[in-house]
Amino acid sequence: MTTHWKELPWKEKPSIPQITTRSIIAGLVIGSIILISNFQFGLQTGWVSMMSLPSALLSFAVFKNLQRHLAFEFTDVENVFVQSIAVAVGTGPLAYGLVGVVPAIEKFLRPEESGIGRVMKFSTYDLIVWCTALAFFGIFFAVPLRKQVIVHERLPFPSGSATATLISVLHNTEVRHDDCQSVKLPHEYNELLISDDDDDDGNGGGGSAVTTPPPTDRTALLEGQRIKEHESIILYNKNVRSLIGTFSVSSAYTVISYFIPSLRNLPIFGGSLAENYLWTLQPSPAYIGQGIIMGLPTVSYMLFGAILGWGILAPLSKAQGWAEGPIDDWKTGAQGWILWVSLAVMVSDSVVSFITVTVQSAIKFFTTRNEGHEPEDGCELDAQYLVGFKTVSIGLFVSSVICIVLMVHLFGTTIVPVYSLVVAIVLALFLSILGVRALGETDLNPVSGIGKLSQLLFAFIIPRNHPGAVLVNLVAGAIAEAGAQQAGDLMQDLKTGHLIGASPYAQFVAQLIGTVWSIFLSSVMYKVYNSVYEIPSKVFRIPTSVIWIDCSRLVTGEGLPPYAFEVSLVFALIFGVISLVKNVFKNNPAVQKRLVWLPSGVAVGIGIYNTPSFTIARFIGGVIAYIWLKRSGHSHEGKTAMIVFSSGLVLGEGLFSVVTMILTSLDVPHW
Repeated sequence: MTTHWKELPWKEKPSIPQITTRSIIAGLVIGSIILISNFQFGLQTGWVSMMSLPSALLSFAVFKNLQRHLAFEFTDVENVFVQSIAVAVGTGPLAYGLVGVVPAIEKFLRPEESGIGRVMKFSTYDLIVWCTALAFFGIFFAVPLRKQVIVHERLPFPSGSATATLISVLHNTEVRHDDCQSVKLPHEYNELLISDDDDDDGNGGGGSAVTTPPPTDRTALLEGQRIKEHESIILYNKNVRSLIGTFSVSSAYTVISYFIPSLRNLPIFGGSLAENYLWTLQPSPAYIGQGIIMGLPTVSYMLFGAILGWGILAPLSKAQGWAEGPIDDWKTGAQGWILWVSLAVMVSDSVVSFITVTVQSAIKFFTTRNEGHEPEDGCELDAQYLVGFKTVSIGLFVSSVICIVLMVHLFGTTIVPVYSLVVAIVLALFLSILGVRALGETDLNPVSGIGKLSQLLFAFIIPRNHPGAVLVNLVAGAIAEAGAQQAGDLMQDLKTGHLIGASPYAQFVAQLIGTVWSIFLSSVMYKVYNSVYEIPSKVFRIPTSVIWIDCSRLVTGEGLPPYAFEVSLVFALIFGVISLVKNVFKNNPAVQKRLVWLPSGVAVGIGIYNTPSFTIARFIGGVIAYIWLKRSGHSHEGKTAMIVFSSGLVLGEGLFSVVTMILTSLDVPHW
């Protein structure tokens, strides 16, 4: 009889069809929706999400409703392929610097800093060239790391593991066993398979006999399986209704808030705090949904950052005369002053984390080798399902050459020397390794810190008197950030695929397909946003662009506002020590639970540079997540329902931002 795909051993699951026309189309459509959402939120707050969990959920929902029309069943490994494409498409705005570096060059780079004596503007063609230059080398960076960090060291990659768990729940399968030889099925399903095999194989040949259950037992098992499938359908329908409901609420808020802009900033703490220190609430369903996805600890750190920055340091800087301008002025106001504290905190946390993870990894590697314990390959797949060394080598060389040639085409060798691009790519390689390891251990890919670290290092490579020193610094940071972002995204996806049993080669292909599509869509959407909206503005503040340009000016010799250096240094030291403690003792059971009370520097930094309105909404979401999980007992069903609920909130506002964009372009009047 034909073997059902759920019966296949783990090592044979990659043979299941994954690269299909239907999965490519689904992945590109879902990824496009996520990309639009990420542009909206990235330009507002600088926060961009992989959205791997919602991608897996949406792809399953699509094919679940189309199953009667499918030529063959939609499997869990094909689900992995779809979400891999979607992630590659959706993270384009961050990977290509379109919510950070590019706006910094266009909006804030002064003519004398560009090296050409004029303001730089990118055409659509220029953006496609820029994105293509940054798009591919990070993918080839990641592939050789898979065997070390996923197969040998088995780093957790929490988001990748969570996505694998969700997919296994949706498809009624489970992630791999430790022996990697089989897929564990629900108890009732296993019993039925044993019974069918007995009918075919018989009892001869000297093998051990397996007793066939009596007819009454078989009937009971079939009835139990039917009941379980019925319950699964009920749960699925409930989640779909939840998704549609939250999507509708979020969409309605998006459209209504266009006509009533005051809904975006509610002065819940009074008019004085709202006017003087920007303490308002934006009751955005999307930001509440993001807070649910982030979880209470992360959003609590962000709220702490908001209180520190906007409740303590901003009033202090204004009262002391260190920032005398309007509160929301990036140059002379408190918003610009506390930005330096935010930058110091994030860089300190990232650098200390990198150093700690690197030292720990080196010690673990050499200790293992000296003890003679070589990593086992029992959990590795056949070579036919892997990306070959030749492909990686050629791809890495070609993608690096493409990056250099296209950057020279855009800026010329006079402004951006070839040697600076070569150094930037090599530096991006090493920083990507550190970023991947940090992501695998902590679920946080500190791409922002990686970019800043690259900028800091390039201050010693490019002379300060170079005519385009600030621009070169920005380009180097963009290369480092792009490499780390794409390497991290692919590694999270590869972790998901490893647990489910998907083909790494298929996921590699998915990343390439999604990236090519994202290059063009990202370039077009960036131009659309800039043609419709005033950027920067109160709605689209592009805070990460300000951080990029200020960091470049700092490391190339421009001074800081009064006392910004002293205060930033103090907080850099504090959060450096906190980062050291969190990383050194993260695997110590005695203190592990207490470490949650120590704030993450990156999250605190985000809370400082974003206005409180976004952070408060995310904190509300984090509280909802905490209550939800506590009431559900942290069950799979409860977590899945929460993911569905939050996905609707995020995607509704993100997708309907297109509607408000159309209304804005048509100058439809609003209050």
